[in-house]
This record gives sequence, C-alpha cells and structure tokens, in this order.
Amino acid sequence: MTLRRRILILTCAVVLLAAVGVLAVVRASSRADEKDRPQAGGPQITRGGLTLTPGEGGRRIVFRNMAWGPHRDELASVPADAPEGPRTASGVSCLRFHSAAGTGVCLQADKGGVQDGYKAVVLDARLKEVASHPLAGIPTRARVSPGGHLAAWTVFVGGDSYAGTNFSTRTSLLDLRTGKYDASLEDFTIRKDGKTYRNADVNFWGVTFAADEKTFYATLATGGQTYLVRGDLTGRTVTTLRENLECPSLSPDGTRLVFKKRVPGLSADAPWRLHVLDLASMRETPLAEERSVDDQVVWTDDHTVVYSLPGDFGADLYSVPADGSGAPARLMASALAPAFLG
Repeated sequence: MTLRRRILILTCAVVLLAAVGVLAVVRASSRADEKDRPQAGGPQITRGGLTLTPGEGGRRIVFRNMAWGPHRDELASVPADAPEGPRTASGVSCLRFHSAAGTGVCLQADKGGVQDGYKAVVLDARLKEVASHPLAGIPTRARVSPGGHLAAWTVFVGGDSYAGTNFSTRTSLLDLRTGKYDASLEDFTIRKDGKTYRNADVNFWGVTFAADEKTFYATLATGGQTYLVRGDLTGRTVTTLRENLECPSLSPDGTRLVFKKRVPGLSADAPWRLHVLDLASMRETPLAEERSVDDQVVWTDDHTVVYSLPGDFGADLYSVPADGSGAPARLMASALAPAFLG
C-alpha cells in the first residue's frame, strides 16, 4: 500500500469519526430539547407550592409526574377528585416516592458525588430534607408507615426485574423517632415453618407497615419461592405466613393485603395477577384487572386500589375495586408512585 493511499484512508477515517461525534451531539441535544418540550395534549403543569398535607382543598394525590416537559420526574399534585386536572409541580425529582402523615420518602438519582448513584431522602411536610442515605442499587420500592414514623425502601443490587430469577435486592428500614437505620432486612431473624431459617439466597422487597408503627409485611424470596412475611421491629424477626405473594400493601383498616401473584401458564415476562388476601380468613380474591401488574399497589381507601401500568410516557395509573367486582379504569395518564393524602 502506497503512502498516499494510507494517508487517504486515515483522512477518511478521521472525517467519519468526526461526523459520528457531531451526530451524537445533535441527537443528545434533541433529546434534551424534547424533555424541555411540553407533552402535546398532555396535562397542564405549573410550578407552585406543594406540601405533604391535605390542605384546605381536601384530599390530594402526590405522585411522580411522567408527562414530558420541564417538570418530568418531579413530584406533582392534583386534587383527588380531579386526577386528570392541572398539576402543580414541586421542583423535587424522585424515581420512587411515598408519603403518609406529613412524611415523604423520595428515592432519587445522586449526581453530586465522585460517581453517580442513588440515595433515599426523607422529606418533611414542606419537602425539606430531614435524612438521607446512599442506596446500593437501582430504586424500585418505597413506603412510609401510616403514622409517618417509619420509612422503608428496596433497591435492585443485581438484575433489574422481578419477572425472572436472576436478581438480588436490598431492603432498608429507618425509624425516624430514634434514627435507627437497618441497612438490610437480611439481618433480621427469619422464622419459617416454626424454625429459624438461614440461606445465602434470601431476598426481601416490598415493605408495607401496620398502624401500630412496629408491625410490617413484606416479600421474602428463597429457594425459588416467594413468601409473605410478617415482621416485628421490636423483636427484629420476620415470620413466613403464605407462599406466592409479592409486593403486599396493607389496607387502611389493616384487615387485607393487596398483592401480585404469579399465575401458572402466564408469560414469564408478564406472570402476575392482582389479588387481595383477607388476613383473618386467609382467603384470596382475584381482582378484575387481568393485565400483569408489576407494582406495589396503593389503597385510595378501604374499597379501591391504584397501580401503574406501562403508558406512552412511561406509566399511567389505574384503579379497580378491591373486592373483585367492577372493571379497571384509567385514573391518570403519565403518572407513577402515587400517595393519597387526607
């Protein structure tokens, strides 16, 4: 190969790399512009004051706004009786969120350190930070106790989906009354079939708290099975109650759990159906939603539950009666991780 030909090939390669670089910059800029562009036909969103208390207007929903535009991923609020109405955005961004009794927990990206990561931030009623803990993985679940004294969150530390078996989670608990922080539920004593149980493959996720501010329910996975467990913060124990329950959520009256259940014969990518468990009788009731729901459902009251399903801009919220009757209905477009206040 002649010197001239080598120089020509090198020149062409340099020009090609430069073109690729310019195209990448243009595409990145376009994506940034799209995020700042309001969603066509989407909800009206304005910046304003937002608190984690009901306020004079009655019940409200606070949630992660998924509508495309400058307020995407921010906590936003609407009146509970007008869920598709104009939204008030807070300026606080969360990937997962929950709130009760004036306390909020916000799992968010943390870009302030040497390396990007995630953190759990506890918020007061005015969205001011009162505590913060680094996260060991990708945020997936968050809950605050009914009295606002306890917070829990779950992250993926290996894998990124509950649908398969190749994943690992870490679930943490924080007592805001004492500041006690349990980095992993795996440090609790497990009682299974009346005996102390240990296994290296143990995973926990999806905590939900009872009104006594010491009892909780969660999912335990081990040996290829999932279990509903009841936890005791005082005794630092969890006890298995039933198989094949994931992401439980306790009703406001404390009598029932809504959860997702793997149903044989369904696709491995969409294996769940929503059920409600009566804790007194241990009787399960399938709900009218026939689509696979991968979410920790929330209760609007003792009669209705709300959950997310994939939508055009990430997720939409749906509601369905908790007694197995009726039919699912879309509650809000472009929304995720709701908390009903008041």
